Amino acid sequence: MYPSSDGLPLAENDWQLTAIHDAFGVLNIRYLDRPDVYVSADLLIYYEEGDPRKSVAPDVFVVFGAAKHKRMVYKLWEEPKAPDFVLEVASENTWQQDLGRKRALYAELGVREYWLFDPRDEYFDPVLQGLGLRGRAYRPLPARVESGARTIRSEVLGLDLRVENQALRFRDTGSGQDLQTLADATMTMRRAASALAEEQAARRVAEACIAELEARLREM
Repeated sequence: MYPSSDGLPLAENDWQLTAIHDAFGVLNIRYLDRPDVYVSADLLIYYEEGDPRKSVAPDVFVVFGAAKHKRMVYKLWEEPKAPDFVLEVASENTWQQDLGRKRALYAELGVREYWLFDPRDEYFDPVLQGLGLRGRAYRPLPARVESGARTIRSEVLGLDLRVENQALRFRDTGSGQDLQTLADATMTMRRAASALAEEQAARRVAEACIAELEARLREM
C-alpha cells in the first residue's frame, strides 16, 4: 500500500547527485555512533495513514530521536516525529516545488529546519538558504560572511554550512574543522598511503646505504 519508490530518479544531473551524495555521507558519518539519530536520502515519507498519495521524498533528511535502522519507507504515524532537518537540492523539474509545495508541507509537518541548495546557481538566490520554523512559517536563518564565503549556522545540527566551488561544505562549530565527504576521506587515505609508500621506499634506500657503509668499514 505504501510503495518504496515514486518512479523518479535520485537526481537529474551530476551536480545534484554529488550534492545529495556528499551531504548524506557527511551527516551519516557524523552521527554514525548515535543510535538515536536517523539519516537518510531520497526516502519516501508518508504523512497520512491510509492515503499513499500523501508522501514526499526529501533529498536528505535527519531525525533526532528516531532509531537508527534500515527502512523501506518512513511512516510518520509509526515513527516518533517528522525530520528535524531537510535539505532539497535544486533541479530543473523540482525547484518550483522546493520553493512552494514542499516548503508549505514541511512547515505543516513540523520540520524544524528547511535548507535549499542550488549547486549550479540557476534557480535560487542566494544559492544556499537556511530556513528555521518559527510558529507555522519559515524564516531565514542569519547569514554572515567568513573568509569571503556566505555562511549560515544550522541550529539543529550545530554546524556551519557554506558553498565553496559549487560544493556544500559542513563545518563543526566546536573544532572549526570542515567535515569530510566520502571523496575527501578517500583522498586523505590515498595521500596517507602514498606518504607511507614514500616513507617505506626512503627507509629501504637508507638501509641499503647503511649496509654499504658497514661493508666498507669491515673491509677497512
